[in-house]
Amino acid sequence: MKIAVVGTGYVGLVTGTCLSETGNHVTCVDINEKKVEMMKNGKVPIYEPGLELLFNRNISQGRLKFTTNLAEAIAPASIIFLALPTPPGGDGAADLSYVLGAARDIAKLLTEYKVIVTKSTVPVGTADKVTAAMREHTDIDFAVVSNPEFLREGVAVDDFMKPDRVVIGTRDERARKLMGELYGPYVRQGNPVIFMDERSSELTKYAANSFLATKISFMNEIANICEILGADVDMVRRGIGADDRIGKRFLFAGIGYGGSCFPKDVQALVKSSEEVNYDFKILNSVLKVNEIQKKVLVEKLKKYFNGDIKGKKFALWGLAFKPETDDIREAPALYIINELLNAGAIVSVFDPEAMPNVKALLGDKVTFANDQYEAAKDAEALLIVTEWSVFRTPDFELLTTLLKNKVIFDGRNLYDLQKMIELGFYYNSIGRKKVE
Repeated sequence: MKIAVVGTGYVGLVTGTCLSETGNHVTCVDINEKKVEMMKNGKVPIYEPGLELLFNRNISQGRLKFTTNLAEAIAPASIIFLALPTPPGGDGAADLSYVLGAARDIAKLLTEYKVIVTKSTVPVGTADKVTAAMREHTDIDFAVVSNPEFLREGVAVDDFMKPDRVVIGTRDERARKLMGELYGPYVRQGNPVIFMDERSSELTKYAANSFLATKISFMNEIANICEILGADVDMVRRGIGADDRIGKRFLFAGIGYGGSCFPKDVQALVKSSEEVNYDFKILNSVLKVNEIQKKVLVEKLKKYFNGDIKGKKFALWGLAFKPETDDIREAPALYIINELLNAGAIVSVFDPEAMPNVKALLGDKVTFANDQYEAAKDAEALLIVTEWSVFRTPDFELLTTLLKNKVIFDGRNLYDLQKMIELGFYYNSIGRKKVE
């Protein structure tokens, strides 16, 4: 099958690469000439485990191509994916200008029936808006399909190649048949392809992410009450996670969620609810809890230093919003760094993948270390912000010689409390007893 993917951001690039892996001929389109040239030369512009192997294999075998020419990409394609940014506006609503703009451009180029697929996360009713925008510019028949992505950064290739479900929103029989054929190779083990109407499909994506965000914020609230009552959030997590009605995933307490999906998707669903005069109380609370939780580590640190951290150096391990990605969108680390800098602190950071992105954003406002131990040298305390595997079993003896004080504030609960007692650290984590 011949496919076009408009947009080579995170979703578009993973989608195009993985579709080519099953024998489809995929052309990815982007307006950024420098980026397109880089990809033509086999360089992947994002960090995602497993992607580079598939990317280069399919380029070398002629199934994956890149261009800035929209007409060239869509002419042979039977299915055109729209994988464009839908950033939140000032009021939290998703900005559809990129999606609708591309739809209009595609409409002007149509000469035969094609399926237009919204892969971007979009508000309910977007398929109708895309259809209306295209109808202004063409009389050629087409179908607009909603096909939300459920990719987890860090395991996105596996998620695409072996999806737990595929959701397709369409009432067009030709589109249904084409999309069923396209996804057939990915669901051979029996995982479902769920067909529904376009609006239900669009809401499914927001509902899924909002529910997962709710689980995270709920556990962070439980963690906060654990600290007050003297309970241990890890024990509570294990106790409720064993209930298969609840499940064990997304129950880890920490310093809030970030990334490209949860923050904007929860905001967008709240905004969509407001537009139809519905007060989504649970999600409004989820947003508030998450904003507070991102700064809880700094509050703990300030309390330890009696409110005076001006001129003091602190080390941060982790910048990405989660491990196995270089994505820093809405990352808790950015909020923590901002709070520390505003209080006059000096900040030294290390992250295995995300430092170039943070450097582009912050410049020389913080010091970028060559490794985790260099970041810790002469710091008053260490803050653990992202749970990269390399941080899970550090050399504590070396760390003791580098830090001015044996003080760790752990936003991801990486270390065993008893071990920290034996090592003689002051150790303050989330929802667990302080080690002093």
